[in-house]
Amino acid sequence: KGTDYSVPVAFAHREVWVRGYVGEVVIGCAGEIIARHERSYDEADMIFNPLHYLPLIERKIMSLDQAAPLDGWNLPEEILKLRRLLEARMGKAGKREYVQVLRLLDTVDMETLSAAVKDALRLGAIGYDAIRHLVLCRIERRPARLDLSLYLYLPKATVGTTSPSSYMCL
Repeated sequence: KGTDYSVPVAFAHREVWVRGYVGEVVIGCAGEIIARHERSYDEADMIFNPLHYLPLIERKIMSLDQAAPLDGWNLPEEILKLRRLLEARMGKAGKREYVQVLRLLDTVDMETLSAAVKDALRLGAIGYDAIRHLVLCRIERRPARLDLSLYLYLPKATVGTTSPSSYMCL
């Protein structure tokens, strides 16, 4: 009573059943279990699963920074770095691509996704398609064959060395 628990966005505004156990709350719709949460005994508490809200945030991408369900979600450093790079490179489209990468958590665990993102950062192939490919390669236990010539929309990085004398003109 008085505590709110999240369900996937696809089940919003539908009739659900709730079973409260000592340690967890199980929520279902028809004969399917749609959510499990650790039980909270605090009054007026709100228990969110960030994965439940990603489809909604993907459609309303500007709410990414203000989304309460994502507050306190401890993501690995490489995934946070991916977000910064995608947003710096592509702006609003980068935010959407970042959420698409997070939606891979619907099918794989955080450890697999984190390792794939780390590989993508190392290879310089930061994009949803490349990360999805790396995730699939990890699941199938086969080597990744990332030929970046196939990803024409990814910008090429060229880094030149800076001469100290160029700072004299500032």
